[in-house]
Order: sequence, then structure tokens, then C-alpha cells
Amino acid sequence: MCEKELRRIRFESAIKSKDGEPVSVTIQLGTLKADYTGPRIENDTLTAPFVEAMMEHFREEKKIDRRDVVFMLLEILKLFKTYPNFVSIDVPAAEEITVCGDTHGQFYDLLNIFQINGKPSTTNRYLFNGDFVDRGSYSVENVLTLFAYKLLYPNHVFLSRGNHEGIDMNRVYGFEGEVRAKYSAEVFNLFTEVFNALPSGHIINKKIFVVHGGIYSDDNMTIAELQKPNRFRGIPDKGPLCESLWADPQPMPGRTPSKRGVDCPEFGPDVTANFLKKNDLKLVVRSHEVKDNGYEVAHNGKCITVFSAPNYCDQMGNKGAFVRFKGGELEPHFTTFESVKHPGKRPMMYASGLGMC
Repeated sequence: MCEKELRRIRFESAIKSKDGEPVSVTIQLGTLKADYTGPRIENDTLTAPFVEAMMEHFREEKKIDRRDVVFMLLEILKLFKTYPNFVSIDVPAAEEITVCGDTHGQFYDLLNIFQINGKPSTTNRYLFNGDFVDRGSYSVENVLTLFAYKLLYPNHVFLSRGNHEGIDMNRVYGFEGEVRAKYSAEVFNLFTEVFNALPSGHIINKKIFVVHGGIYSDDNMTIAELQKPNRFRGIPDKGPLCESLWADPQPMPGRTPSKRGVDCPEFGPDVTANFLKKNDLKLVVRSHEVKDNGYEVAHNGKCITVFSAPNYCDQMGNKGAFVRFKGGELEPHFTTFESVKHPGKRPMMYASGLGMC
């Protein structure tokens, strides 16, 4: 049996219960602990006051009750299952959307983004472009905050899958260890099921293609073709879903093998231009790479990288950035920011020991 097949079997067994059913089917919601005094979801209804209280609770390094974590994960799984692989976002001409890149468990920097740019709301759209977890040791707090806002404002907050929303990366780079430490292995398996349902990308006003990694080895790739693969699984080793999460741009024309050791070639400016022309698009916005200033404009202005985890892993010294687009003009407007102090949990403290920042 080949290694790929073994990995597939191990993955499928990991997210199933002992009865062979998905964890989302068998997990018990449970009740609040008798001694729990933190914020709670009342009457199974998520509210803005709960989300505000939850974030403050997290800021103080406190956990919310397992019952409400499971409730949010089950609710957002149902929501994600209704979406196509690539989700269309309509932004009215006079309104804006903010696109953020990797946040990687840097919860206190996420709070700073909201301080600078405002919290998500029906008048303040956000798209978070993957890699919510791993490396930073507040990944649970980070991703639950994003999930809560998605549930609160499903038509104004959007979340794409990154290459770290997958079980293989989570086992090495800290998220599995963190969820097990803060909750349980069963809750981690439910997170994995949710990550497998995340959309692969988004298209803003039919013109801006937003994806975590990059574009494709097939010169004839279309949006219609990207909607066809079954995304409800672990991240594949090759093909368009893999390339959506793993591919990187390069300055020279054509394609070259990835330096990351995955079967997703790096793509040049001619590849970007061809993909945009074929699909009647204007711009690619992607993340996936640290940039000193938090963002980079490449490929003759047609490929933007945005990275929103400043001083990545507490050691890179980079700025974070986000980019805003007004629906009418669809021109990028960048904001950069520095890291903020966080409590004492160092990055990677929950990692397996195999991962490195």
C-alpha cells in the first residue's frame, strides 16, 4: 500500500468516531459546567454581546465552556456545507471589504486589526484568507473569534481555507496540541471536519480572485472547473485544490517546481495574466508568504500578497497588513501595522517538536 493511501486512511479514521460516523454526528453537545462563570450562548442563539464578552474572556486568557465551542463548530459546519468551493461576494459600489491574510493564532494582533479597522459588522465586511491557526499559541481563541463573527454576520464575514486548515499541518505546528490541551481530542477532530468544509476561495464583484495560495498548473483552468472537485476532505497532494492552498508566485515567466516540497508549481506573471484574462478577472489576492511590509504587489500589479501576522512567530520583525477594496472602484488600499504585546505563551509551545517557525 502506498504512503498516500496510508495517509488517507489515517486521516479518515482520525475524524471519525469509534462507531465510524463523522464526529459531527456522534459528538454530544453536553451542558455547561456547574462552576463555569464566563460568557455563554443563551437559548442556542449567538449574539453580538456574547461575541464581545467572549473576546474579552479570551483576552484574559480564559476559556469558554466546551458546550459552546461544540455548538459553534456544529453551526458553522452546517453553514460551510451550503457553500460552493469558490464563493461570490457582492460589495455595493459605495461600500468596502477588508481582506486579511494569515493570522496564525496571533489573537492579540487580530484584536489590534479590529481596533484599527473596526470590528466586523453589516457595514464592515471582512474576508480572512486562511491560516487562522498553527504556530501562534492562541489559535483556539483566534479561530473561534473568526467563526463567531461568521455565524453572527454570515453575509458580511468570509473565511477561506489555508494550507494550515488541515490535519497534517495541525499535528506538527501546534493546533492539535493546543486543542487537546484546552479541550479534547474529540473537539480537535470536530475542528478538522469544519476545516475540510471551508471554501477554497472567493471572488469579489466577479473581478478579484482571492485564494490562500495561488493559481494553477492547468492553463485552461476556469472558475467553473474549480467548482467541481470535492473539497470536503483533507488537503490533497496535488491538483487544483492543493494549488489553491499551496502555490506561490515567482518573478520570472512560466512555472518552476515549488520550493515547499509540494506538487504545486510556482507561477510567473504570464501565468497570472492568462488566468485573469481567461476568467474575465482583474486581480489575484493571495496570502501564504511573510512579507517584510505585510504585503507585496507583483506580476505587473496583478498579484497581491497580504500577510496579517506581524512579527511572525515573535521573531521575523515583519509588519502585518490588510487591504481594503471599495465595491465601485476595486482598487487596493493598504494598511500596515506593527505587532502588539501578548501574554507569555510563546509561539509553537503546543507543537509536536517537528515543526519550526
